[in-house]
Amino acid sequence: MLEKIVVIGSNGQIGTELVTELRKNYGDGNVIACDIRRPDYDIKNAGPFEFINVLDKDILNQLFRKYKPTQVYLLAALLSATGEQNPKLAWDLNMNGLLNVLELALEYKTARLYWPSSIAVFGPNSPKDKTPQYCIMDPNTVYGISKLAGERWCEYYFQRYGLDIRSIRYPGLISWKAAPGGGTTDYAIHIFHDALKKGSYQSFLSADTELPMMYMDDAIRGTIELMDAPKEKINIRSSYNLTGMSFTPEVLAEEIRKHIPNFKLGYTEYDQRQAIAASWPKSINDSQAQQDWNWKPEFNLSKMTVDMLINLKK
Repeated sequence: MLEKIVVIGSNGQIGTELVTELRKNYGDGNVIACDIRRPDYDIKNAGPFEFINVLDKDILNQLFRKYKPTQVYLLAALLSATGEQNPKLAWDLNMNGLLNVLELALEYKTARLYWPSSIAVFGPNSPKDKTPQYCIMDPNTVYGISKLAGERWCEYYFQRYGLDIRSIRYPGLISWKAAPGGGTTDYAIHIFHDALKKGSYQSFLSADTELPMMYMDDAIRGTIELMDAPKEKINIRSSYNLTGMSFTPEVLAEEIRKHIPNFKLGYTEYDQRQAIAASWPKSINDSQAQQDWNWKPEFNLSKMTVDMLINLKK
């Protein structure tokens, strides 16, 4: 069957790279990039693009009617730090955007739907080390609350209607290709830019704040592997834990100094993102993903650091 794939929120940190990879796999004309803003990246001329506001049901309906997608990736969201500045907008976008797409996926018999969750679903009382797939989840940001609610909706639509929906709880994502989107883990991208430009960086997270991270290459590959896995292999319909590595700002700085010996790392005064980070896991147990669809990251801290510096220098 010919795949017709719609990616909503295609201009974001994940979307820009996901669209490129999907077009390699399925052909440029079969992957429709959609966003509320015109893309500034290579994807704008490589294949179809549609202006979409995920909160506009009529426009969304026209999109589904026009393309009758076999797969939909819903990436549109307001992230953790940005969401705290406008909680009601974050809830509206993250929650009602999902519900709109769930309904249309049912109506148009979309074969597979992807929606990303986040480690933000965990909270102050979740286990911090090797956080398991199932545990206490008490998020204290509107982003985390909306993602946890979204996970419940996704599982509900699978159990009640049989909708084949798949999801990953992303850790912090690190990429050299697209700008970060206003998340709590963004320091791990900014630090590389400043290391090359200035030889120094002021971190908004404290030296010992350890968080789970993943290189974008692994995140994109893992996402597509999950979507390509046979339906009977998918045993989690809320969202899969996934991780690549864990480190603190100080550990990352030490790795960068192997390539830029005089790099200096300083720390800013208190930042609201520190409180968010303090409530999140230090490391993630993703054994369920390993077991169900053979997930395995390819990038560790040293390999990622080399790749980031090489590509940003270019």
